[in-house]
Amino acid sequence: MEALLTLWQSTGIANVTWRELLMLFVGLGLIYLAIAKRFEPLLLLPIGFGAILSNIPVAGMAGPDGMIGMIYHVGVETGIFPLLIFLGVGALTDFSALIARPSTLLLGAAAQFGIFATLIGALALNLLPGFDFSLADAAAIGIIGGADGPTAIFLASRLAPDLLGAIAVAAYSYMALVPIIQPPIMRALTTKAERSVVMEQLRPVSRLERILFPFAVLFLCALLLPSAAPLIGMLTLGNLLRESGVVERLSRAAQNEIINVVTILLGLAIGSKLSGELFLTTQTLGILVLGAVAFSIGTAAGVIMGKIMCRLSGGKVNPLIGAAGVSAVPMAARVVNKVGLSENHHNFLLMHAMGPNVAGVIGSAVAAGVLLALVGT
Repeated sequence: MEALLTLWQSTGIANVTWRELLMLFVGLGLIYLAIAKRFEPLLLLPIGFGAILSNIPVAGMAGPDGMIGMIYHVGVETGIFPLLIFLGVGALTDFSALIARPSTLLLGAAAQFGIFATLIGALALNLLPGFDFSLADAAAIGIIGGADGPTAIFLASRLAPDLLGAIAVAAYSYMALVPIIQPPIMRALTTKAERSVVMEQLRPVSRLERILFPFAVLFLCALLLPSAAPLIGMLTLGNLLRESGVVERLSRAAQNEIINVVTILLGLAIGSKLSGELFLTTQTLGILVLGAVAFSIGTAAGVIMGKIMCRLSGGKVNPLIGAAGVSAVPMAARVVNKVGLSENHHNFLLMHAMGPNVAGVIGSAVAAGVLLALVGT
């Protein structure tokens, strides 16, 4: 009888709490969104499964000696996984649109305004009961506004590791909701005439320009903001592999095998921070709300900068492309193209929007470097 009691007490059923049970359903919910709704399935599916694993009672899979706990330590605490993701993003991304129209860097920069506005908002929440965000916590939450999952994870792992689960889920959830969140903001801030602006075809970009551009970005970053060098370095290395034309095998590996394997492991590692005791807090709700605000402000700031450029250029720039300044590549650019086509069936904005979209990737990495330099010291 005593042996049966001991056996029962070692089971998950006997040790499960309401927190773990609720988080199991959260994990299943993320998997549902990934499979049924196709919301960022590449990451939400492994994150959801990681959440399930980390909330199995007694198993201790999210602990320091557990399977996904060790994955977190090796890949996220060290920052290796987000950096390898950036390598793949660089190899997958064509920088030609940004090179052809360098002025779109301003759109990418403007969209980062949401990051710093949300940092202030996170600190303001401390006036309410139940919230106690430090400056480092607020900086990690604010980076959600850049709509760049790897950058958000990289910064959160250094500044606010206890909030990593909520920040990662918020960042990737709002990236998945780009087609829903952005169009109303874009339409509210622009007129039909502005949305109908047809932009001139971009000039051809030479191979030499495409090869030199990663070096220009890297050296500029290294001189002005060394703290952003890890993210910018891996992004530009990936792009150089793509554009050099002499290491096709390495470029394909970065675009496929490396980024795919790391995405699986990264998702599981994030899931290790979705245990009930870490995730089910008042602060998590605040992070989810602030994430939506950050993303909306970033989109609006990009569109407003697009309107300014439209006026200054004499109506040659469609303000919609400013919404692509958030770094959800290439989804934000596709949304811009879709909204532009809905106003004018001959208005193809995809390549024009890729300029600010790529600038947004660089901008979010630079913003993370600024926050690390100011807060991480």
